[in-house]
Amino acid sequence: MNIASKINRGQIDILQDVTLIKQGTKVGSSESILLTMLGKKPFSYGLTCTFVYEDGKVYAAKFLDTSSDEVMRRFSAGLSTVAAISLATGLPTVASIPHSVLNAFKNLLAISLETNFDFDQAKTIKDMVQNPDAYKQNEPTNIAVTKAPEKVEEVVVEEVKEEKAESDDMGFSFFDE
Repeated sequence: MNIASKINRGQIDILQDVTLIKQGTKVGSSESILLTMLGKKPFSYGLTCTFVYEDGKVYAAKFLDTSSDEVMRRFSAGLSTVAAISLATGLPTVASIPHSVLNAFKNLLAISLETNFDFDQAKTIKDMVQNPDAYKQNEPTNIAVTKAPEKVEEVVVEEVKEEKAESDDMGFSFFDE
């Protein structure tokens, strides 16, 4: 097999790394005998899954290699779509309820800010609106100031009124009294 070797204390030492066989090639008898003497078993048997059959549907095996992060990403995208459709149609679902509750809270907060109506969660926000200096954080000292333009041109917009022709509604209107 033309392998550089020497006998040392009753053992055969191979002097250089040698590739005996490669994947997919047929193993000859001399390579098989040498590998058996070295205690190497280069053979493995098994099945390679190329397609999966489940409930009458066939899937490619690459779908089995999907990571849990990819599954979560796809699930989140689907959940967002369901929530968006539910909110747009006004039909409550488990996916849209948190958004509906948050929108309701925003509406209550807006009412609370405009009226004397108070509740515990709105007190901090009202205090922030009334005392913004107390909540102001440290501002950076090096701020680039841009100068406003010297000359500002006025643009006059004329309002054009179009009179509605009687022929547009053909004399019929559902909303006229």
